[in-house]
Amino acid sequence: MTDHIEITRPETHPGVLVLRFNRPDKKNAITQAMYQKLTAGLLEGEQDDSIRAIVFLGTEGCFSAGNDMADFLGFAMAGAVGEPAAFGLLRALTEVTKPLVSGVDGLAIGIGTTLHMHCDLTVASDRSLFKTPFVDLALVPEAASSLIAPRIMGHQRAFAMLAASEGFSAEQAREAGLIWKVVAPDQVETETLKIASSLASKPPAAMKIARALVKGSADEVRARMQEELVHFVAQLKSAEARAAFEAFMKGRG
Repeated sequence: MTDHIEITRPETHPGVLVLRFNRPDKKNAITQAMYQKLTAGLLEGEQDDSIRAIVFLGTEGCFSAGNDMADFLGFAMAGAVGEPAAFGLLRALTEVTKPLVSGVDGLAIGIGTTLHMHCDLTVASDRSLFKTPFVDLALVPEAASSLIAPRIMGHQRAFAMLAASEGFSAEQAREAGLIWKVVAPDQVETETLKIASSLASKPPAAMKIARALVKGSADEVRARMQEELVHFVAQLKSAEARAAFEAFMKGRG
């Protein structure tokens, strides 16, 4: 359901667009329809001159548990042709020129972690957990995380996160450079919106240039995303991935 993604423009925070995961009963697991609405919302914010900062938020206790496993299993079992809708969102992230801010409380799994590698400032609660169990599910890193994570945190920590599937606490994520600030759970949304409002109030042309200079070439990021996509889709259709998904779903049953 597309209402599992809320898109709002808070009156108290002019110039800020909020994209919120709102599927708490499923730990904000992201379906294909949710990805499509997120992509549309992100591009809406990019194209609207009145929007000067875009915010990603989840719900209390959970940012996102990552991809909806039932969707993934269906994709794998059907031997679907093409690419998951998630990759439309990932490409959109490389096209945005406005500041991206995110606020995390609780679980941030899979793309719920790698999404923040494309954000400029991330606030997390002290009870947050960042984890990317790609290899555990017989998959590979996505979102150009295999390029960005080593740059942010060095090979050892990037390998621990992306290949060994080690979980990172909020403080570990801050020390690794994945996030900007750790706060109490009840302060996440307030602090995130405060930061976004501050960025939205700055001269937009200067902000756009400064952000582009800091982030560097988007072409390199897109190229790595495409390289990851080839392996990701191949693995998604593999026997070992189907077995991993089925074991995951059985374990939840």
